Amino acid sequence: MFTLADDLGHLSYLVDGDGPPVVLVHAGVADHRMWDAIVPGLVARYTVIRYDLRGFGESAPPTGPFRETDDLLRLLDQLGHQRVRLVGASWGGRVAVDFTLAHPERVHSLALFAAPWPGYDWSADMIAYDEAETAALAAGDVDAAVAINLDMWLRGPARGWEDVAAGLADRVRAPMRTSLVNQEVVGGHSQGPGRGDVSAIAVPTLVGIGLLDVADFQDIGRRYAAEIPGAALVEFATAGHLIALDAPAELVDLLDPFLAR
Repeated sequence: MFTLADDLGHLSYLVDGDGPPVVLVHAGVADHRMWDAIVPGLVARYTVIRYDLRGFGESAPPTGPFRETDDLLRLLDQLGHQRVRLVGASWGGRVAVDFTLAHPERVHSLALFAAPWPGYDWSADMIAYDEAETAALAAGDVDAAVAINLDMWLRGPARGWEDVAAGLADRVRAPMRTSLVNQEVVGGHSQGPGRGDVSAIAVPTLVGIGLLDVADFQDIGRRYAAEIPGAALVEFATAGHLIALDAPAELVDLLDPFLAR
């Protein structure tokens, strides 16, 4: 991986392929590797940029206040890309939204998959999940916190582990552990998310939801699609929260013509 160093630590990133630049922003329980299965389907037509947010994967935890949108801007400037296609999953989707609102001139198109909504009125199930994770981390039991997150974000509420593709849990476990170990310092220094009005987004936008995901995120996805002018909504019948892991072929088939617009 390449490294972009600054006063707060460093960002790690990868660049593959050739063509118009596409930036993939990972979920808050993963890192750049969550996109591994879709990159081969994009690199023939696009320059695919993946990076680890601060405190995730190989990027260092921050040593002071930062904004995810500033980090993305710095990375694009480093690579010399004036305008990019943005694709974000979960927390990475919200980073992509905030970046589009803050720097609309730098975004060609926007694709969101299971992005959160700031200030959302979470369900009892989501509150119970958060309380269980918080208790596990407070007790110093990172393994228990990882298990709680795997259950919530990979298996999800609508299927058993026998219905999850073999090997996915092993692929997600280490990145998830890193995110949980660094969660407190990242959360303490992060200045996001933003609370801009998504109705101001004026670029082509695609919103995707997994029908096996938590009901809250299905509702949020439909809200994004309704409030972003002209946004298209796509449902993935066989995917939970992490669509790039559950349905990579379907995701590539959807992204390829959208990104080509």
